[in-house]
Amino acid sequence: MNFRITHIDETDSTNRWVKDYGGEEDMVVWTDYQTAGRGCGTNSWESERGKNLLFSVLIHPTDIAVNRQFHISMAISLAICDALGQHIGDLSIKWPNDIYWRNGKIGGILIENTLQGTTIRRCVIGVGLNVNQRAFRSNAPNPVSLWQICEHETDPEQLLGDILQSFEKYYVQDVREQYRSMLYRSNGFHPYTDKDGAFMAAIHNVEDDGHLLLTDEDGRLRRYAFKEVQFVI
Repeated sequence: MNFRITHIDETDSTNRWVKDYGGEEDMVVWTDYQTAGRGCGTNSWESERGKNLLFSVLIHPTDIAVNRQFHISMAISLAICDALGQHIGDLSIKWPNDIYWRNGKIGGILIENTLQGTTIRRCVIGVGLNVNQRAFRSNAPNPVSLWQICEHETDPEQLLGDILQSFEKYYVQDVREQYRSMLYRSNGFHPYTDKDGAFMAAIHNVEDDGHLLLTDEDGRLRRYAFKEVQFVI
């Protein structure tokens, strides 16, 4: 990958920007501030101006079949953990791709794929990382920043470079076992909730297409797609 990297002062959404202005080359756009940053679904993303790392990566992974598109999510999640791991420990990936420090969310990822037949014509990877923000004022339940952990500032641009370097490495590797080894709550039984209510379960596996397999206390295997089950934290 040979990324063209663009920095802009402000935009509504880096994902929207790169979809509008990106072409057929792989590129990255990062910004100091998003007026309408969002997470999965209808979730918004709180970020103080100039304090965090907000970026989107545009790639054209036509070599990845549609049924393997979760590989991209695993690769970028591991890349972020690698880069943050140069500063802090106790990192994990909360399925499918939230980045956690202990029980706090330090980063989120939103991936939007454009499919063409059995291949992915275009993939936009949006990332928000809490880097230098010292306080959070939204009703998000558990945000945490690198500054709150380390109590010193980190250069977002350097962090971006480290992430992209690791992403290029993981993109061409089989990362399934590494991803599974980094999962949040990978050991033991923990509380979850789905459309039928609360239950205790242990992570059994994550399938190649991204489905989460949980084993409940009765020994029953439960299979979930994105947004079908919630971690109780």
